[in-house]
Amino acid sequence: MMKVVIAKSAVILLLVVGASFLLSAHDVISTKITWNREISRIVYKRCASCHRDGGSASDIKLMTYQDARPWAKAIKEEVLERRMPPFAAVKGFGEVQDQEALTQEEMHLIADWVEGGSPEGDDPSLLPKPPVFDSAEKGVAANVKAAATSASAKPGTEIIADGSLTLKAPLTLIGARAGAMTEGSSVQAVAQMPDGEIRPLIWIYDYKPKYDRAYYFEKPLTFPAGTKIEVYPAGGGTLALLAKK
Repeated sequence: MMKVVIAKSAVILLLVVGASFLLSAHDVISTKITWNREISRIVYKRCASCHRDGGSASDIKLMTYQDARPWAKAIKEEVLERRMPPFAAVKGFGEVQDQEALTQEEMHLIADWVEGGSPEGDDPSLLPKPPVFDSAEKGVAANVKAAATSASAKPGTEIIADGSLTLKAPLTLIGARAGAMTEGSSVQAVAQMPDGEIRPLIWIYDYKPKYDRAYYFEKPLTFPAGTKIEVYPAGGGTLALLAKK
């Protein structure tokens, strides 16, 4: 009789432990934000060009909920640190176009979705139509092409700025890109006008060569002769300034 009681107790204990494990294996859902309604739209717009079959980051696919869910916490960390989507120009330092960077609202939606348990949603009809990509374009290369197309002026002459560069003639700049920079390095560039006014141009932070691209200013910037372009810190690298032809 004692053996039967012990056996029953063991079974009950295993059931309790098993139930606890199953409960702990799933996050508690505490948000109304879902993959189907909000998050998939952000991912398709900002991430899918790289994180898909044939993309430059195809090792981490994000085209479906099943693909994205295991990466939820990593996605939150990457977007809050602005490492993804790869947009190395720091917002607020210079007037740089940032159509590809996540908006503050999008960042909050992703963070709230992850913290709320990353639910898929009950209505699959809310899912948007997956984006279609040109098979000839891959990942960031497609993004760079789109950015260049949307720029107010076409890319012109590249002028390499290393340390301090004094303009000998008036110059109109339309953008900039990394010149000779090592992976993980950061540089800032400012323009000091002849009257002493200082204008921030661009700050490229935590440079990643595989995501190299051009960054275009909101509008062309014209500087008179005598303007000094300062790139720092010393030894951090060079910038290729895109000058209007």
